[in-house]
Amino acid sequence: MSWSATILTLYPEMFPGPLGHSLAGRALAEGRWTLDTLQIRDFAQDRHRSVDDTPAGGGAGMVMRVDILAAALDEAAARAPGLPMLAMAPRGRPLDQARVRSLAAGPGAIILCGRFEGIDERLFEGRNIEPLSVGDYILSGGEIAAFALLDACVRLLPGVMGAADSGEDESFETGLLE
Repeated sequence: MSWSATILTLYPEMFPGPLGHSLAGRALAEGRWTLDTLQIRDFAQDRHRSVDDTPAGGGAGMVMRVDILAAALDEAAARAPGLPMLAMAPRGRPLDQARVRSLAAGPGAIILCGRFEGIDERLFEGRNIEPLSVGDYILSGGEIAAFALLDACVRLLPGVMGAADSGEDESFETGLLE
């Protein structure tokens, strides 16, 4: 069984993007991993397919609606049961090589790509979602962060890199730059 990634995004056409090339692209073509996208707007109920609203606790900007995201995550979990749910968010735990290695050793991941001012906090209270950050800076959305996460995981999958030990003796494998 191959490693599986499901991306929840407002921009599914961005995928596979750079992941369709080089090592990740070859591994995708060989079936070493699979990529599925879900359009978050498909879970909106109104005629405008609205996915954002003002924050429940107040504040500037708009956040992604909890009801829409919960429905999208539930659908993703039904399609790929047992996968960990991740949200690419600047408030999340910093992504490191140890977390990448543990994700790559598993069955895959469901990855939520945030937009706007972020994700309604009630989603994290109601679902088992791990927020992950790729750094202390702001991106336009979680898609770029998802590319980084997926590239880091896919290269560690069996058979993706030429030599099996290529991923063992690298920068950050032991916590330090080589």
